[in-house]
Amino acid sequence: MDITKKFENLDDSKQQRIINAALKEFAENGYEQASTNRIVKSAGIGKGMLFYYFKSKKALYHYLTDYTLDIVKNEYLTLIDTTEPDFIERMKQASRVKAKALSDNPDTFNFLGTLLLTSEEEVSADQLKKIQELQKLGNSKIYDNIDNTLFRADIDVDKAFKLIRWSIEGYQNEISAQLAGRKMSSVDLHPYWEEFYEYLDILKTSFYK
Repeated sequence: MDITKKFENLDDSKQQRIINAALKEFAENGYEQASTNRIVKSAGIGKGMLFYYFKSKKALYHYLTDYTLDIVKNEYLTLIDTTEPDFIERMKQASRVKAKALSDNPDTFNFLGTLLLTSEEEVSADQLKKIQELQKLGNSKIYDNIDNTLFRADIDVDKAFKLIRWSIEGYQNEISAQLAGRKMSSVDLHPYWEEFYEYLDILKTSFYK
């Protein structure tokens, strides 16, 4: 039986426990410094069982890479509505989708951050191609079918795109830092979203006709 099949035959809760433990370990320590001992301790399984499901640390890393890329595609990028021609409105909608995906899969997105900094030796050629395709999809989801005529005539639209993205990402990073360590289920996010929309209105006033 294929090693991945052995793992996927486990019940969902045990699979997720192992996946989350591994994602967290790689995200916090990177590929080289990640410890399979810490992974099995966190997941509550024997080390022999981990290598029964995955023949090596690299095989586990490859599995997590595919898992993460699938979540980014299916729970984030494909949900962005490209029929919205207003760039700021599309970024608003994309931010909502991203926030939910982050809330539902925090370890996955932390792993993604380290994955993009990992040397090419640690991922397969197919996975490198998949990463490039996702980056291309992400760009198309953000920029395709945008109505540039909404911007003021004296504005460099490409620079405006960057400034707007930097502003939104900077705000998101600031809020993430403020909420770090808190249970998201106990946080009322409504005031943060209201403040976020106020900033978007300022961006519209600054860049739009």
